Amino acid sequence: MVDGMAKPLSAAPLTRLTAMDMMSGEMPARMAREAEELGPVLRWPMLFGEGAGREIVFLIGPEANRFVFHTEREAFSHDLGWTPIIGGLMGHGLLNQDNPAWARSRKMWNPAFTNAYMESYLPLMQGVIAQHTETWAARGQVDVYQEAREITFHVAATALAGVERPDEVARLQQLFYTLLPRTGPMTSAVEYEEYERAALAAKEELDALLLDLIAQRRAAPERQARDVLGTIVHARDEQGQALSDEEVLAHLYILLIAGHETTTTLAAWTLYLLATLPEQRARVDEELRAVLAGSDAPLSVEAARRLHALDLFIREAGRLHAPVQNVPRGLVRDVAFAGYTLPAGTSVRLALAACHRLPRCFPEPERFDPARYEPPREEDRKTPYALVTFGGGQRLCIGINFANIEVKAIAADVLRRYTLEPADSGPPFEVGFITLVMPGGMPMRVRERGGN
Repeated sequence: MVDGMAKPLSAAPLTRLTAMDMMSGEMPARMAREAEELGPVLRWPMLFGEGAGREIVFLIGPEANRFVFHTEREAFSHDLGWTPIIGGLMGHGLLNQDNPAWARSRKMWNPAFTNAYMESYLPLMQGVIAQHTETWAARGQVDVYQEAREITFHVAATALAGVERPDEVARLQQLFYTLLPRTGPMTSAVEYEEYERAALAAKEELDALLLDLIAQRRAAPERQARDVLGTIVHARDEQGQALSDEEVLAHLYILLIAGHETTTTLAAWTLYLLATLPEQRARVDEELRAVLAGSDAPLSVEAARRLHALDLFIREAGRLHAPVQNVPRGLVRDVAFAGYTLPAGTSVRLALAACHRLPRCFPEPERFDPARYEPPREEDRKTPYALVTFGGGQRLCIGINFANIEVKAIAADVLRRYTLEPADSGPPFEVGFITLVMPGGMPMRVRERGGN
């Protein structure tokens, strides 16, 4: 609904955000300060990159999150927001579908992400994690960010699509990274043509590989399904219709990318913070020993649910290092928010990471403090839509439980076997506008734990 008293969007203040803020990792804190000073609606004329000349509107704060995720969710298009960023080659999956297609797809995918299915996914996760971490001590030093990236893609390929052979996983990963748009602006038509040529070739090979997997799962009885793909090809909507191969393929593209890129960041920061915050690590260690009773047995889903201290630790890691910094949306009709009219066609960025740094929601926001989620503080509950690491409302990330258990499994594996310490004197360097990346990685020295 549009308020007749609302001011035009052109009256909203301009943000002072610069490229240096993004490249220095200071963007969330900077934008949180601006939101406190100027309000929750900020305009940003893009001065560089492929979007130069266009204006983006940032919405910042829990009220904005509720507005976009819940109150006026149908006005904010995922397709208009995400598709220009991820590219059209991957089709339309859960990330960039709008209703009614999204509602149908989500309902058919939901059963594959229930707690019951986690019982079958967790052993697959743990097998992949152990395979990747078993050489850490012998190597002496590893890039935890890159290791997390390898682990989470392998887990996604195995648990989502049933690809288990390391060489096949590596090839899939290489093809996907070729297909993804470049992180930086392309400086010439020649560079873009080279990217497009390589991306189209990768798309052709990926389509063939994934369609073959889809055909195999369709041919197998539903009772033999051990992965998400095996479950979804047998799903039916209310009219008894299955998803077409083209639809399943688009969802696979999105899930294999979204199913590991964000978890990479969360897992890497969880390991780093456990290594550098000894009091917090001791608390999590004690909980692990109590829940697992000193056993070397694999983590179960039931045991994972009882790792309360680790859960809060991961929650706080996600607040301070939100894997998705700004969520893109495109407005399909006029709406009014915070005294301004946002017209149809506006390109919106919902600033999740900046919201996480608002002191009115999270006192001492730069301080790592998992206790902020415990009674009586419960800062995430006291201000609904303040903590939005995995989004919110109906479009809450379908993989939230999958990601949480995966990060717990990675942390439990590493904590039980190794001691980590940073190899660099300073903290890891993270940058990003939509998602976070670490150009310098996260190098850490590794020692086997004594007595384990």
